[in-house]
Amino acid sequence: MAFDAKKVKDDVVEWIRNWFDENGKGCLAIVGISGGKDSSVVAALCVEALGKDRVMGVLMPNGIQADINMAQELVDYLQIKHVVVNIESAYEALYGTIEKAIGTLSEQTQINMPARIRMVTLYGVSQSNNGRVANTCNLSEDWVGYATRYGDGAGDFSPLSQLTVTEVKAIGRVLGLPDLLVDKVPIDGLCGKTDEDNLGFTYDTLDQYIRLGVCPDEMIKAKIDEMHTRNRFKLELMPCFEYNG
Repeated sequence: MAFDAKKVKDDVVEWIRNWFDENGKGCLAIVGISGGKDSSVVAALCVEALGKDRVMGVLMPNGIQADINMAQELVDYLQIKHVVVNIESAYEALYGTIEKAIGTLSEQTQINMPARIRMVTLYGVSQSNNGRVANTCNLSEDWVGYATRYGDGAGDFSPLSQLTVTEVKAIGRVLGLPDLLVDKVPIDGLCGKTDEDNLGFTYDTLDQYIRLGVCPDEMIKAKIDEMHTRNRFKLELMPCFEYNG
């Protein structure tokens, strides 16, 4: 069945509206704005669902962010209120404190720490502004664990988690977002590489495999399967001891 971007967009807008009616009537939607397609689409969906006065963007550069102008362009385009919180000093302070306590931090720790600081920042803004934090992850990222647990993988509501990158882009176009935001080459914002460089395959390849089960390259198929299995825990509830006393 062909993907009906207009219908799905309308369904997501209704879902967001209903979710806020039940879980945050009158609250703001707090969206971390990177300038990429996911945060752009989530912010635009929230504007359509709630009105621009109930959406707040949070820009969180870590020092100097080369593409911060894209995030600014989005909030200007949507005409939503926004704040800029530079996390550099918080990152350096926390990094230095942990390094002093345990010695050298692993590369993965250094990559994931900014994402977790950004989520702390979002909740700080949210709880001080009667808000609810949007998760901006999509199905393609979640499928292979391309999200930081308790970082960008967290949030209060998740509009895109059942939609692939290809589908998110289609919704972005239906929403009328500028092409440069929808088609911006996704960069993780942490280590400076593109998502596809880090993954070792394209989102088109991944999306075809997720939706159709088709992947002509057996090595890539095996890699996707391995990543999916290894990272599935990120989407599951924390395991807990079952007491049956």
